[in-house]
Amino acid sequence: QVHIVESGGGLVQPGGSLRLSCAASGSIFSFYMGWYRQAPGKQRELVAGISSGGSTNYADSVKGRFTISRENAKNMVYLQMNNLKPEDTAVYYCNRRFSDYSLGSWGQGTQVTVSS
Repeated sequence: QVHIVESGGGLVQPGGSLRLSCAASGSIFSFYMGWYRQAPGKQRELVAGISSGGSTNYADSVKGRFTISRENAKNMVYLQMNNLKPEDTAVYYCNRRFSDYSLGSWGQGTQVTVSS
């Protein structure tokens, strides 16, 4: 069982930046890793993903503003978020995806609040 801990969230003004970190207790080398978010009253959605080979994909709403990266040697995944908007306010989660497209156990997430 791999446990995931997200960190780096906080309160930021519109236009600001945050860098989220995801620490896994085991190897993530072979996994597609994703950052997800869930805003109040909304379903959890995939924000950004990165394959084991380093290919990335982003939700249209964050393209050009967010960048996902990974450090397999450290079992870490990051999400650099720039030009944040109030609609980015949510709890952000990191997770790994198995070959059958199921997801691992969820961590506690990290709260991101964008407000002036």
